[in-house]
Amino acid sequence: MRFAAFVISLLLLAACGPRTVAHSPAKPPLPSPTAAATASHVFVIVMENRSYGQVIDSPHIAQLAAKYGVATNYHSVSSPSLPNYLALTSGDTWGINDDGFHRLPAGGLGAQLSDAGIEWRAYMEGMSRGCFDSPPPYALKHNPFAYYGGACPPQVVPLTNFAADMSASNPRFVWITPDLCNDGHDCSNAVADTWLSQMVPAIQALNAWKDNGLLVITWDEGSGNDNTVLTMFIRPNSKAHQSDQAYDHYSLLATIEDQFRLPRLGQAAQATAMNDLLR
Repeated sequence: MRFAAFVISLLLLAACGPRTVAHSPAKPPLPSPTAAATASHVFVIVMENRSYGQVIDSPHIAQLAAKYGVATNYHSVSSPSLPNYLALTSGDTWGINDDGFHRLPAGGLGAQLSDAGIEWRAYMEGMSRGCFDSPPPYALKHNPFAYYGGACPPQVVPLTNFAADMSASNPRFVWITPDLCNDGHDCSNAVADTWLSQMVPAIQALNAWKDNGLLVITWDEGSGNDNTVLTMFIRPNSKAHQSDQAYDHYSLLATIEDQFRLPRLGQAAQATAMNDLLR
């Protein structure tokens, strides 16, 4: 009921001791190439623990896939969750193979955006007492921005702030992490699909999306030995199309950084941007 009320408000609006990790990206950032198409705003939603074949037939997801851009050969880069989130936001897994807290050097995509004067927000569903003290269904391991520098940036806020922010400040980059149930981690495909069926239209009702915006939905990792995950590019007035190009989380980071003319971090520097899905 609370989430339904939250979505209605959006639609109305539109009408554990830390360890220090010394490892750093293997290669320095390189200047990003010119993006094939530049979005006015970029929204990213990260879902959990489902392979491509496990979600593609879910009712709302199938509707989106039939209408917008779909990467059919997109892969996670590691397991479990945390290193994939770090890859998406820094171009590196930092040698991490667990979901514990690691104090990483300051930096990452959030710092890049801030340094460039680009307003951004990361919305965490269920975060009630800050990045480090909130109980489930919030999960710190799904909030990569808190790891860089071992501090929670002021741009990381509860998802309940979303409607007011879209009205008052209209950030150009928006990251959304659902809670442990709505992202599919602890609950069924049906629950995750229903959550998307409410959240996606709420984003599409915003002028920030209608005016040449981009919404990307991806999954952090697959299930079992299948690390092929669904990734969709949802743009106004775009035609249904698929890409069988081999992509991964570094490709998505490269694409986001290109959109904002930011240097590419870590392994994103060598990745192929997903420009064929921006048409």
